[in-house]
Amino acid sequence: MKGIILAGGTGSRLFPATKVTSKQLLPVFDKPMIFYPLSVLMISGIKDILIICNPSDLELYQELLGNGNQIGIKISYTIQSKPRGLADAFIVGEKFIGTSKVALILGDNLFYGSGFGKLIRSAAKFNQGASIFGIEVNNPSDFGIAEVDNNNNVIKLIEKPKKFISSLAVPGLYFYDNNVIKIAKSLEPSNRGEIEITDLNQKYLEKKQLKLNLLPRGITWMDTGTPINFYKASEFVKVTEESTGKKIACLEEVAFLNKFISAVDFKNLVQELPKSDYRNYLKKLI
Repeated sequence: MKGIILAGGTGSRLFPATKVTSKQLLPVFDKPMIFYPLSVLMISGIKDILIICNPSDLELYQELLGNGNQIGIKISYTIQSKPRGLADAFIVGEKFIGTSKVALILGDNLFYGSGFGKLIRSAAKFNQGASIFGIEVNNPSDFGIAEVDNNNNVIKLIEKPKKFISSLAVPGLYFYDNNVIKIAKSLEPSNRGEIEITDLNQKYLEKKQLKLNLLPRGITWMDTGTPINFYKASEFVKVTEESTGKKIACLEEVAFLNKFISAVDFKNLVQELPKSDYRNYLKKLI
C-alpha cells in the first residue's frame, strides 16, 4: 500500500498566518504540522509516500523532508495547481498510485492514542473496497458524518449536515483499493465546485464495499485547520509529551521502532541533528 498526504489548499481558515507559507509547515507545539500525518502513515507500515502541495511550497517541503531516505521511506512530491476537493488527490496522484492500494491522510489532521497503531494497521488489511474511520464528536455539522445501524454498518454519509442525524464524524484518514482512481474521475463537482471525499465514499457504500472502523474513546483526533483547533492541538501535544515523557510524531523514533532503519542508522541520524530538545530526546532513546 502507498500513502498520500494532501497538503495543498489555501489555508484560508488560518489567515494571516498562512499568507506566505503552507499551514502544514506551521509548528504544532514542537514539530511542523506535516510530521503528524506523516507519522500516521509510517505507523501504518507505509513506506512509499506522496506529498501533494501548492507550487509555491514545493521547495520548502523538499528542504524539510528530502526524499525520506534518512528515515527509511521514500517521499515523492507533486503539485496541485488549485484546490479541487479531497478526492482530487487520487487524480493528481494517479501515476504515483499505479496499481497499488492507497491511503489518504489530510495534512492538517492529528491522531493520537493507545492502540491507534494496531487499529490502523488492521484497517489497512483488505483486498477490495474502502476502509474509513468514525469518531464521536460534539459538533457534527462541521464534518462529514456517517449514520450507522446497530452493527456499525454505514447507512448514510452526509457532508456537514444542517440537521442532526449522527454524531459520528469521518476523520481525514482513508484506505482504498485501486478502483479509487476510476471512481474519483467519475465524480461530478459539488455546489462548492469540488469533488468531495464524501461522494467518493458514497460510491463504495452503494457497492457495499465500505467498511467503517470505530475509533474508541481513548483516541484523540483533531482537525488543526482553524486558529482555535491549532492552538488546542499545540497545547494537547505539549501536555501529553510533558506528562508521558514521550514525543508524538517524532519521525526518527517512528522509523526506528517500525524497523525502517537500523540501530546504527538511527544513532548516526541523531548525531547529525542540531543541538535541541528534540535531539536530546532521541539521544536518550539510544
